[in-house]
Amino acid sequence: MAPSAPEPSTVPTAGPTVATRTTVTVRYWAAARAAAGTDSETLTGATVREVVDAAVAAHPDLARVAAVATFLLDGRSVTRDEPVPGGGTVEVLPPFAGG
Repeated sequence: MAPSAPEPSTVPTAGPTVATRTTVTVRYWAAARAAAGTDSETLTGATVREVVDAAVAAHPDLARVAAVATFLLDGRSVTRDEPVPGGGTVEVLPPFAGG
């Protein structure tokens, strides 16, 4: 029997709503990839912030890059407070030089 996906859990958020922790794919680009030591992985969280915090906990060298990175959620730029949908993709984009 194949293992089933973990059940989403709920965590309190600021305000009256409750966010659901979901599983998302995290993709790392450029310096973020180098700091994480991988190009992608699966993590859980209710918001982009929670997902990024989990990534930094797993890859401490990522902290410096994550502090200045831009985040995409399913291809659109978001803040760290954006809720993440199950099965979504969070991309960590460090600042890029050049033109």
